[in-house]
Amino acid sequence: MDYKNCKLCPRECGADRTKDARGFCGCGDLPLVAKTMLHHWEEPALAGSGGSGAIFFGGCNLGCKYCQNKAISGAPVGVPADEKTLRRMMWELIGQGAENIDLVTPTHFLPTVARALEEKLPVPVVYNCGGYEKADALRLLEGKVDIYLPDLKYADGALAGMLSGAEDYFACAAAAIREMVRQVGPVQWQGDKIVRGVIVRHLILPGQVENSLKVLDFLGENFRKGEILVSLMRQYTPMGGLPAPFDRTVTDEEYDGVLSWMFLNGLEGFTQEKSAADTQYIPDF
Repeated sequence: MDYKNCKLCPRECGADRTKDARGFCGCGDLPLVAKTMLHHWEEPALAGSGGSGAIFFGGCNLGCKYCQNKAISGAPVGVPADEKTLRRMMWELIGQGAENIDLVTPTHFLPTVARALEEKLPVPVVYNCGGYEKADALRLLEGKVDIYLPDLKYADGALAGMLSGAEDYFACAAAAIREMVRQVGPVQWQGDKIVRGVIVRHLILPGQVENSLKVLDFLGENFRKGEILVSLMRQYTPMGGLPAPFDRTVTDEEYDGVLSWMFLNGLEGFTQEKSAADTQYIPDF
């Protein structure tokens, strides 16, 4: 898979990104790095005391209407970086004390990312994505990624279509998560840090509890205890421009109900405080 006749993500635009043709993501064949930083707001078992060495890529293959990183995901934004430049950025973050290398929204630059990871790094590599992936494309990363950190945003196709223009989201994300688990196996800890495995993030959306319950049902039915962890997020922050109920944060009743369902499904993982729904936690791009 490459950038010619691009079919790296489920949209399969077929654009020749080596020329002027740009697909859904709007990006060419050179990764755009919008920001690098020590990111202290990832799950504690990832960030540790040093923080995750986050590399935020510009552009996205989803374009969620409520995206908190819209400043960089909504359009191609960032400094062009080939695999050698990416590798140098990774080492610079490690030199600053990063607990891992956290690749944020890398899907549409997957071939270059895979080349940058050819030689093993001394810290875990985290593939942090929206979940809208192709399982066969992810195979380019086998042996190169230690921790997969995908979203599982939707089980409801109509909701996925309305908010992310991806009615096929659930089928694609479910297959992708299975492939991720196949590659890295069950979660492995080293002290209080995760060094290998899959952590599935689910962001509860206001007024969409039923969608969340279906997501958790799928995870509970398809993965054994300890095979994955779930990060149940309540950080939805209204970014403006969306109608009710998406113009508000998640209520305590909504979060508590979904959290109870998570435990009823025998799932373990991470929870999030109400205070997380605040723009102060959005990186300054």
